[in-house]
Amino acid sequence: MSTPLRIVIIGGGVIGSAIATFLTQTPGACEVTVLERDPTYGNASSARSASSIRQQFSTPVNIRMSQYGIDFFRHIGTQLRVGETAPDIGLVEPGYLFLASTAGAASLQENVRMQHAHGVAVDLLSSTQLRTAFPWLATRGLRCGALGRAGEGWYDGYSVLQAFRAKARAQGVAFVHAEANGFVRRGPRVAGVTVREGATLHCDMAVNAAGPWAAVVARWAGIELPVHARRRTVFSFTCPERLPRCPLVIEPGGLWFRPEGEQFLCGYAPAPADDLDDLPLDPDIGAFETLIWPALAQRVPAFVAVRMTGAWAGYYEMNVFDHNAILGLHADCPNLYFANGFSGHGLQHAPAVGRGLAELMLLGGYRSLDLSPLAFSRISERRPLMERNII
Repeated sequence: MSTPLRIVIIGGGVIGSAIATFLTQTPGACEVTVLERDPTYGNASSARSASSIRQQFSTPVNIRMSQYGIDFFRHIGTQLRVGETAPDIGLVEPGYLFLASTAGAASLQENVRMQHAHGVAVDLLSSTQLRTAFPWLATRGLRCGALGRAGEGWYDGYSVLQAFRAKARAQGVAFVHAEANGFVRRGPRVAGVTVREGATLHCDMAVNAAGPWAAVVARWAGIELPVHARRRTVFSFTCPERLPRCPLVIEPGGLWFRPEGEQFLCGYAPAPADDLDDLPLDPDIGAFETLIWPALAQRVPAFVAVRMTGAWAGYYEMNVFDHNAILGLHADCPNLYFANGFSGHGLQHAPAVGRGLAELMLLGGYRSLDLSPLAFSRISERRPLMERNII
């Protein structure tokens, strides 16, 4: 019998936990240890996400990962069942509605044509059709909108994380409360991962799943990773009027909102000059009064009467090169695998990434879904695969 591969995963968020889960589906193939410095996940992107899933991307590989992801989430109670415990993530599918002005109409129409070619159930609506479908929506300044009819919605992201973590542990994965702080190298290979607490975990393979802090881990191997921690604030608010059939709505300028029970959630992308690295995870409360509320009220007249009820902030692990995931090996290190740079869509793509990385690591290549367009080589060769639909 062959000796099991020793694999150390740095980062126990949803990406690291999903990879660990898929790696250990076949008993005895590998021994997996996940290093997580904060087992409460207090600052983890997985726990601070707005937790949505969509198929309306501008790159086919992201569409395919979301199609797998929505099917996985619909059956997560079976997929990640542990004994008598079947996780419930509260998935709902009211859809996404991307709105476009005249300036953005051509790009939206191009995206919809490509999405149709890949089996996405999305309708392109004129401003008149938008008014008919959503009477509460003010369409001034809008040329059209793209409405997803199936496979798009939201869920409890923290429950997804915990479900993957519980399944991985049930399959023998060791989750260790420790902070990784370096690599032991043997030539170009990673022979072990050191931790601040003083130990070294020897390994045959290592995985960088460190989320917003992934660039620091990459530098331990002398590799530059174009991933930065960018703060995003999510606000909750109430509105005295109900908005029938409200999907997740994305304004042309990037502001978004969606229902959440009896309330609403919303967020926005800061101006580039204000979108700095590693800002404290303090919500940008002032932005609601000065930027968000006026824009909300302009698009939905009922939102004139909103009341903010809370806010939190989390990090996007932003890939500033092309806003897409960076997966697999780097040429300078033949056993260090990367799963980074998801730029806000890591939670929804965790099932596909977990399965894909496990195939790449154990079988030497992708089998179920070809994720090779997201290989590190495109960064090194300066071939961006630009994702335009970033929220």
